Amino acid sequence: MKEIQTKGDGARQTIYYGGTIRTMDEKEQAEAVLVSGGRIAAVGALGEVEREADLRRQAGKSEPEKIFLEGRTMLPAFIDAHSHFSGCASDMMQVDLGRAESFQEIREILQAYREDHNIPDGQWIRGKGYDHNRLKERTHPDRAVLDEALPSNPVMITHQSGHVGVFNTLALERLGVTGDTPSPEGGKIGKKDGTPTGYMEENAFVDYMKKVPMASMEEFLHAFREAQQCYAAHGITTVQEGMMVQELLPFYRALAEQDLLYLDVVLYADLRQKEQLTRELDACRSGYRDHIRLGGYKIFLDGSPQSRTAWLRAPYEGADDGYCGYGTMRDEEVKDAFRQAFQDQMQLLAHCNGDAACEQYIRCYEEVKREFPGREIHPVIVHAQLLSPDQLERVKKLRMIPSFFVAHVYHWGEVHRKNFGERRAERISLCRSALKQGIRFTFHQDSPVIAPDMLETVWCAVNRETEQGRVLGAQERIPVEEALKAVTIHAAWQYGEDREKGSITPGKSADFVILDGDPCRVDPEQIRKIRVVRTIKAGRSIYEDGSF
Repeated sequence: MKEIQTKGDGARQTIYYGGTIRTMDEKEQAEAVLVSGGRIAAVGALGEVEREADLRRQAGKSEPEKIFLEGRTMLPAFIDAHSHFSGCASDMMQVDLGRAESFQEIREILQAYREDHNIPDGQWIRGKGYDHNRLKERTHPDRAVLDEALPSNPVMITHQSGHVGVFNTLALERLGVTGDTPSPEGGKIGKKDGTPTGYMEENAFVDYMKKVPMASMEEFLHAFREAQQCYAAHGITTVQEGMMVQELLPFYRALAEQDLLYLDVVLYADLRQKEQLTRELDACRSGYRDHIRLGGYKIFLDGSPQSRTAWLRAPYEGADDGYCGYGTMRDEEVKDAFRQAFQDQMQLLAHCNGDAACEQYIRCYEEVKREFPGREIHPVIVHAQLLSPDQLERVKKLRMIPSFFVAHVYHWGEVHRKNFGERRAERISLCRSALKQGIRFTFHQDSPVIAPDMLETVWCAVNRETEQGRVLGAQERIPVEEALKAVTIHAAWQYGEDREKGSITPGKSADFVILDGDPCRVDPEQIRKIRVVRTIKAGRSIYEDGSF
């Protein structure tokens, strides 16, 4: 693996040819592409591109370097429509519990991590990625499980969804959580017989997670570099900080000051910290500065379907008490968020998994939009797992953007069958239905929930197979070309950057991904086996796998 910085000579020219070049614009395919000074200068037949390069050479540009693709496939670089860049960096510094299949294995992994890293008593240890759906016990661990593993260290472990987690006894003491501590609105502190169990969900978990001491600046910056290379290795050149909070400002200042970023990062500020964040990031509002741009605001309206905290209009399967999950904000708060976004001319993103959360977001936008006639902010429905067919027509009329976490079909499809029943589970991520309505949608992986693997996501949208190999909602499958648009040109449009990115079109930034296979020509089952061999940002390689 090789990393190359994107700074370079503006006179440099490169011609790519000798493979399949899918432009994702009206031309669909091209024989060759000319890059000059980090931008796309010409797209078309090889002879035409060579003539343009020669004219530019005569005008003072360099002799073009020719890169023969050797039959590989070039696409516009992938664009991450939603993830948490700092979360991916933080994950690099945590214990990976994703392979644990029982409480005992959680204990063993935590103990081995402490021993391998020589962690002293009293130092915080964080774990990530456990999934109670995959544990033998089929429930969340509690503080007793963590106490048995690490009684002398404060411990926090995070569920794979990122919405719930568990603290051990020492961690609860450090955080000041007792039997008298109330659960916040839109969250829950688990208790048994008046004593905290260590389990927390939604706003409760998020609030206390923020109070856990962060890593040092040096450790975090190293982790950011690793996370950045992970995205680049998956062909991604634009990433998202899906919940920018004040605590992250020092790290982003350091990234900018030390010129460590080569990917573009779009920040969405926690609306509750709007004043502080917009003041600090004012220079990034009108465009990228040091690869950082403030894109808008972010709110949360519910939880996760696999944790049964997503907010539904009808009860969960088997919920005899009528349990439908729950929301996290009141209608008037959501309306105020929209008013603020309109007033500041900023985009608003909302985490909405359940159809009740989606309904709240749609309904509130309908009402507030009437107060701002003729103005658009293109709100994004992040995840949109259970966005229902009856809601699509309003989504289209309002020009809202669903960003589907379609990989849920593979990773949690069988869990959704259990939680929602077959009929509702088949409607997870209504991609085909949205396509028929003419709605532009995007895809994402919500990293670090899962790896930022765009090709796996495309495979999921095309095949809709669960981890057990069963098809879930065949009627919602979409063609490969449409899935690719969701991670390229449509994602660029979501960010308002479609004039700059998302297709191989003259005038745009030379952001490309080169693959060892053509997603449009291989057997659909093989799409996720295609490898990224090179990622190019503004004409410069930022990732190479060594095979090309």
